[in-house]
Amino acid sequence: MYEVYIHVPFCLRRCGYCDFNTYTAVDLGNGASRDNYANLAIDEMRIVKQWQLDHGVDEGPASTVFLGGGTPTILKPQDLARLVQAIDDTWGIAAGAEITTEANPDTVDADYIQALADAGFTRISFGMQSAVPRVLKTLDRTHTPANVAAGIAAANAAGLRSSVDLIYGTPGETLDDWRTSVQAAIDLGVDHISAYALTVEATTKMGRQIAAGTLPKPDDDDEAAKYEIADELLTAAGLEWYEVSNWARPGQESRHNLGYWRNVDWAGIGPGAHSHYGNVNGQGLRAWDIPHPKLWAGKILDNQVPWAGSETVTPVEQAEEQLMLGLRIREGLDINTVDPRIPSTIWQQFVDEGLLDAAALEQGRAVPTRKGRLLNDAMITELMEYLG
Repeated sequence: MYEVYIHVPFCLRRCGYCDFNTYTAVDLGNGASRDNYANLAIDEMRIVKQWQLDHGVDEGPASTVFLGGGTPTILKPQDLARLVQAIDDTWGIAAGAEITTEANPDTVDADYIQALADAGFTRISFGMQSAVPRVLKTLDRTHTPANVAAGIAAANAAGLRSSVDLIYGTPGETLDDWRTSVQAAIDLGVDHISAYALTVEATTKMGRQIAAGTLPKPDDDDEAAKYEIADELLTAAGLEWYEVSNWARPGQESRHNLGYWRNVDWAGIGPGAHSHYGNVNGQGLRAWDIPHPKLWAGKILDNQVPWAGSETVTPVEQAEEQLMLGLRIREGLDINTVDPRIPSTIWQQFVDEGLLDAAALEQGRAVPTRKGRLLNDAMITELMEYLG
């Protein structure tokens, strides 16, 4: 199985909480051009394909494609169409492939979304974040709840699947605010909803506001309560959790994201994008692109793979990844395949502590309960202590 991720690093403005590799026109100055971005990304595909051939890595066709950012829909729809076509030309795209783009609701209309459908996209992930205007303002989001509804209606009309992303734990957000947002997302009729806890980085505008005391720091107990609210409401609406932060109606899961959690191979295209290959000269390999668009572009123009670095995956790291990924998803972790240094008694201990599902363990799989999802990091930390 093979996936392709394209990172589009451009945004109209930088949200105060965002620590992703994104740039506005002001950030970039004369360093890069949105208009030329698709050409450079297509050139990178060619260079990466040659690297794969030179290193005996036989990939393709792509079973999923995902355009993330940043804001991919800040580009012209023709550019997104060209990127998809270039993936097909380079590696092939499998029949029935899932092809997704993220979208800021402010940047798309019905004509844009129809153009995506005509280009072969099958799915749009809208950055909703909240349905409460006051919370959206704290997050520096410019869209309104009505923009989200309009985008989903247009996607439905074009025959595309829709997903929405929510964020909980925004400073000043009440439990009732969060219930309102989750219910609003459900009422949109989408088949996939992601809900992520707000992570505040010191280098962001919000991080500086919290450090200065002008915004309150997110509270772990508050975020745990909001996770439980989301799980209760989404489950009652028929959306099942399939990964710690993701719920979907059966059969509507994000196949691309499941690929990450199943540790498949993928090529990352674009500034800061990561790649993963399970077998390069008998070893796993991780690589990551240069984050700044100007420096990234320079490498491509020199016909070089624009990696900032790469590393082989050691056996210990492979064991750690197996734990971290397997314990995040509903299908769980096959306990018969984990590192033998992990004692078999630990799984029953986690069941006794309410962290793992007892029935699943009888079938040889470690599947987290709701409590286990909330304490996922603690479980993984305890398991990793056995790996040295």
